[in-house]
Amino acid sequence: MNFNAILIEIFTTILGVILLVLELVLPKGRKNTAGYLSAAGLLAILAVSLGSAADNTQTFFAGLYVTDAFAGFFKQVFLMGAILVTIMSIGYNRLQESKGEFFSLVVFTLPGMMAMVSANDFITLYVGLELMTITFVVLTAIDTASVKSSEAGIKYILLSAMSSGVLLYGMSVIYGVSGSVAFADVFKYLQTAGVSPVVLLAVVFIVAGFGFKISAVPFHMWSPDVYEGAPTPITAFLAVGSKAAGFSVLIRLLLQVMPQAYGSIAVIVVVLASLTMLVGNLTAIPQSNIKRMLAYSSIAHAGYILLGIIAFTRSGLGAMMFYLLLYLFANIGAFAAVIAVTNHTGSDEISSFSGLWKRSPFASAILLLSLLSLAGIPPAAGFVGKFYLFAEAIRQGYLWLAFLAIGTSIIAIYYYIMVIRVMLVGEAKETTSIITSVPLKLVMAVSAVVTLVMGIYPGPVTDWTMQMASLFLK
Repeated sequence: MNFNAILIEIFTTILGVILLVLELVLPKGRKNTAGYLSAAGLLAILAVSLGSAADNTQTFFAGLYVTDAFAGFFKQVFLMGAILVTIMSIGYNRLQESKGEFFSLVVFTLPGMMAMVSANDFITLYVGLELMTITFVVLTAIDTASVKSSEAGIKYILLSAMSSGVLLYGMSVIYGVSGSVAFADVFKYLQTAGVSPVVLLAVVFIVAGFGFKISAVPFHMWSPDVYEGAPTPITAFLAVGSKAAGFSVLIRLLLQVMPQAYGSIAVIVVVLASLTMLVGNLTAIPQSNIKRMLAYSSIAHAGYILLGIIAFTRSGLGAMMFYLLLYLFANIGAFAAVIAVTNHTGSDEISSFSGLWKRSPFASAILLLSLLSLAGIPPAAGFVGKFYLFAEAIRQGYLWLAFLAIGTSIIAIYYYIMVIRVMLVGEAKETTSIITSVPLKLVMAVSAVVTLVMGIYPGPVTDWTMQMASLFLK
């Protein structure tokens, strides 16, 4: 029982419990206090995580739980996302009635994500997955005044249950043939017995199950409705947190636990990436609601990120981790700007952003920068991230796939530019200035600074992600 291996999880759980108790004792008008305490606590936990040695691999409970450089990186990504989401939730007007339990629920998603990335057997992995999913379901439906929020929660839990069934079937087949749920035993079995058709079927089911979490086509059907109906901070957290957790598990399973099977299903992953890039970008074009548009954009980005797995190299993994990090800040910045507008107008429609630069120059500048990053236009970080991923795909012989990714990126520029055009050229329906709260301004400023720094001077972050990838794929 090496409790040092789960210190981050212990601290996070304690913080969640403290916030839950505070909900009972804080007066109704002081619920934001829990938000500030949550952000401060998560920031302290992030500092502890960043201060720990990256190459110090530790295990817990007879090796069923592992904390290594790879897990440490993703836990830090989860914490960064949760901190930014917590701060911008303080400035989200629609959560006034449920802010107390809201902040504790955001924190309680983290142990589930962390268990997923540190799991060293299928049972621990599934427990972490369900802890994350159930908490997200509650957060999605937490806006009781909104019918769309309740509907989104129902859709999310039904489709999530279906994907969990598919995932569990694949896991049970792996257990049936290998006689173990431990990742190390599964690896040894595949090394000695080889990859049978039954094993390939199981791997396909597992990839399909996690395809739901990363919103890969054709497992993406839940994303647009859930993203639109959920409270906007939770939409942002789903786009960055849930997606990063899903990718972390896919990376560990395909690159470390079952690499022998990857060669046989590589074509399936390539098809998934191609469809995801095409469908996500093409379907985003006609959207009139900005949250739905960003949902389809999120689907498209899942296709780009899959290129790192397809490359199947340390460089590909490092590029993938770099992209997930920049995607986090660009997406959070965009959603923070959306919250600033919807707080004032009460609408998520793209038309409500008309003439935004006159009514809120700061919010329009942040949204512009975030969209340029998502589109992959320099000097924003998105350009560097896409360059690394596309270059690695070409290096590994996937020239046509890289050209498809470039082509779909050009398509994406169109619908991002449509929003920018409305924002800069459109006539404002009202001339009242949009007043943005301090927490939202802070989130937007941090997101913008990181997005620009990673785009102009990516070296330190690139070195960091490549180091984590090298420690993972030794």
